Amino acid sequence: MSLRDTLISQISAQGPMRLDAYISTCLLHPTHGYYTTRTPFGAQGDFVTAPEISQMFGELVGLALAQNWLDQGAPAPFTLAELGPGRGTLMADILRATKAVPGFHDAAQITLMEASPALRALQAEALEGYAPRWIDQIEELPDQATFIVANEFFDALPIRQFVREGTKWRERQVGVQDGALVFGLGPAQPQPAFADRLEDTKDGDLIEDCPAAAPILSTVSTRIASHGGAALIFDYGDWRTLGDTLQAVQDHAPTDPLAAPGCADLTAHVDFEALLRACPPAVPSRITPQGVFLERLGITQRAQSLAQSLTGEQLDDHIAAHRRLTHPQEMGNLFKTFGIVPNGAPMLPGLET
Repeated sequence: MSLRDTLISQISAQGPMRLDAYISTCLLHPTHGYYTTRTPFGAQGDFVTAPEISQMFGELVGLALAQNWLDQGAPAPFTLAELGPGRGTLMADILRATKAVPGFHDAAQITLMEASPALRALQAEALEGYAPRWIDQIEELPDQATFIVANEFFDALPIRQFVREGTKWRERQVGVQDGALVFGLGPAQPQPAFADRLEDTKDGDLIEDCPAAAPILSTVSTRIASHGGAALIFDYGDWRTLGDTLQAVQDHAPTDPLAAPGCADLTAHVDFEALLRACPPAVPSRITPQGVFLERLGITQRAQSLAQSLTGEQLDDHIAAHRRLTHPQEMGNLFKTFGIVPNGAPMLPGLET
């Protein structure tokens, strides 16, 4: 039985399904889930992330984290963690770039938060020799200085959607009609958590909520505030959600989120306002476009250095990768970043105000 058939059977028997439950099932079903059955990253997958575009991204991220580690007195041991590490490319680039930083590798305890067994196997291969540890929940991070990177992690967390009706909200759900999965709306109900959204929305407007995002970031921030460390977050989105941003991608092209459950990646724009609200007691930086951040760290100089040994198609690909990561009309403005540090600690390089 396909995941689509399973969902239709379940919904027919139990009633409409919340959107976050549908997304979670599509991505993480034990036998049919998108992340549990395939490796979606890269040209042969469904999408390409910044670390897969160029080694320069991970190198600069690694050096920024290492510099902040030094600025905080080089705590040892410390946790070097990544949330949603994909194929392990970013962490591998971070470790290669920081191998010359005195004491950094000796003190680092590499930890990866990953739910997919298939991706864990690829990460183990990419990080052979570094003995990474895997965790399922953010609460499993040890109580010590923790330096974390999360690239396109929060956009993959399941969301709920609500449509305003007067002073109440109707939740968007997944139901069944004529043997097909369809979107529908639940009954209008009060939603006290969205009281502030009555000021900037009107009847019929749709807003999104990611229930898991703030608790995860709050746990990270509490660890950092209590034990030292830093977090570096990259994702796409805006300051506050408005409108339907749920998207499905299959074979590098958009598709219907309900068409083939478990066969397409499902993501939504990140609400950066909600994330920054979860940062205390640690201190967040300003939201900064990815391109600006990378340029501040010297990506153009690094690109020019690497280009000296390249010719022909390799050089063209290298130039294109630099542009894709930084240009305002590509990932440069679409993707944003911010850092988190303990109160009184120096901010991560590239994010200083």
